[in-house]
Amino acid sequence: MSEREPAVDRDRQEGLLALATVLRPELHRYCARLMGSVIDGEDVVQDTFARAFVALDELCEVPQLRPWLFRIAHNRALDVLRSRAIRASEPIEAALEVADDSKVDPVEMLMRREAIETAVSRFAELPLLQRSVVILKDVLGEPLAEIAGLLGISVDAVKAHLARGRARLRQINAQAKPLPDARIASAAVARYVTLFNQRDWDGLRALLADDVRLQQSMHPPRSGAADVGMFFTIYAKSDGLWLKPAWVEGREVIAVFEHRTAPKPIHFMWLEWRQGRISFIRDYRYVGYVTDDAELVLPGDAGSFGRGTG
Repeated sequence: MSEREPAVDRDRQEGLLALATVLRPELHRYCARLMGSVIDGEDVVQDTFARAFVALDELCEVPQLRPWLFRIAHNRALDVLRSRAIRASEPIEAALEVADDSKVDPVEMLMRREAIETAVSRFAELPLLQRSVVILKDVLGEPLAEIAGLLGISVDAVKAHLARGRARLRQINAQAKPLPDARIASAAVARYVTLFNQRDWDGLRALLADDVRLQQSMHPPRSGAADVGMFFTIYAKSDGLWLKPAWVEGREVIAVFEHRTAPKPIHFMWLEWRQGRISFIRDYRYVGYVTDDAELVLPGDAGSFGRGTG
């Protein structure tokens, strides 16, 4: 940049992205449903902010943050979906009648409520454009014209995808199976939970592999047993936290409650193990919104938590 005016300076970069963090929960609501996974959705959000910070170096003018970040998130999600070879395509037919943005229609409100209450994983059964349009319109309440601009299609095409997506989502919800019964926690997770609830921090540190890695959204990654061991030092300062084994999206995780009798978890974490020791920790402590949309299932008769569990 030595031969031209610098782009958005570093102080403004940090200020802009600090302001943009208020959009994280909304971005996650979109990305989680687009990916069909609260875990994958947060990965996309995390990557979106990393890419946005780099991109600001090349910009000479401050962008409108909301549409800019949504565009980055949308494109990143598409890249991931394409790499998994699950992208679906469909012909665009004549636009069907969809309620006008300026009118408050009871049927329209009912459709929006149904979409908001739908389990995140069910959106992945929609073709990609239907999925994007339904999420943007019915979950996030975006105007049709802005949806068209984000997706690069006409307003009539948005209406057509919305009508078909809503109809398909109703079929998916009608045919959806209930959440599976909770399973028995693995010995490794049960041991971790027991040591944590006993506040045995040295016992937990002893479980760490020498090359263990820790990832927490909005914080730099940590690696190595000594550095990751600080993870427990931080948790030791939080009185009353209580852990329970749980499952989300088929993955065994650990639900974190504010106290032992709290009615629902405030976040969760998941661990990877190698030869009986922890090789990776993914902790969602600083992004509690991930848990808001997660379908967390607890052992025994403790029940399930999250949106769309019906």
